[in-house]
Amino acid sequence: MKNSLLRRYLLVAYTLLILYVSLSPFSGWQEQGLTLYDVFTSPLGLTYTTFDAVLNCLAYIPFGALLALTLRAHFSSVTSLVLAILAAMALSCSMEYLQMYLPSRTSSNVDVMTNSLGGLLGALLAWSIAARAWFARIIKWREGFFMRESSVDFGLALTLLWMFAQINPSLPMLGNVFITDAAHRIFAVQPEQAFSIWESAAVALNLLMMGLLMQTLLRTRRHAIVALVLILAIVGLAKFFSAAVLLKSWALLLWLNGEAMLGIVAGLLLMWFARSLQGERLFWLIAGVASVYMVLAFGVLDSGTPSSALALFEWRYGHMRNYNGLSQTLSVMFPLLLGLYLLWSRRRL
Repeated sequence: MKNSLLRRYLLVAYTLLILYVSLSPFSGWQEQGLTLYDVFTSPLGLTYTTFDAVLNCLAYIPFGALLALTLRAHFSSVTSLVLAILAAMALSCSMEYLQMYLPSRTSSNVDVMTNSLGGLLGALLAWSIAARAWFARIIKWREGFFMRESSVDFGLALTLLWMFAQINPSLPMLGNVFITDAAHRIFAVQPEQAFSIWESAAVALNLLMMGLLMQTLLRTRRHAIVALVLILAIVGLAKFFSAAVLLKSWALLLWLNGEAMLGIVAGLLLMWFARSLQGERLFWLIAGVASVYMVLAFGVLDSGTPSSALALFEWRYGHMRNYNGLSQTLSVMFPLLLGLYLLWSRRRL
């Protein structure tokens, strides 16, 4: 089976995600007198919660699936399955070992067990779908719809990274400023807040970046606007679902504000005018949009701290702070990674 660079990029990205979630806030490192043997031999009930066990299992399913699919290009199905499980166990043990030096984190033998179970389930899922005819058709469809260049897979990985960063419901639609006014409750009287045209501009540029990226990936470039609208719809549905699951009921639609709506309309109009650009003009437009977005989003606007929107969430676990911090980090990284993609693919634009 032909290996896909996209799977490798997604595997690397997801591994980094696990590292971020497992080791944040990356501060306060110190020796606490624990050994890995102490962690493995501690009573299971000492650090066990059902919520953490389920979450840790689910978190490693994509890792096991992506690794097994990647390994199948070099090994048999059974060997790929075994290696994926061993890798999940090794990664989990490494995270628990490093967490022993973080006072804010708790190392747990249950985490290793549930992470390994998640890796096993993911590898079994990959083993099951890899032989399916519909999986082969999806691969063939992707190869026919998008350009066949090595940089295209990196661009597709960036697209998925961008979409993942946008579904956080404590951020406005395509915005980067955390919703921090927890008093927007139903029937609560609030002072009027000035409409921020800068937030609308950031949303428009953010959407334009994605649209121009799609224009460099598709075989038929005029389909970029259609693809952008489809991506926008997927992000909106995912954002609504995550808001319904994570946020308090009165905060369900706070992410759908006037600044975001104006920015989306403006971004789609700008994308319409830029739909026929290619070559050097397209290259410099993307570079310029990404640069202006960076200055505006992280120089003019104040995105706040990851903990500033915690009052919106129904769940008060530390995972929510990590989730917000991850969204903020991905928003910062996307324009920079887009710049690397531009340099890589400049000759085919």
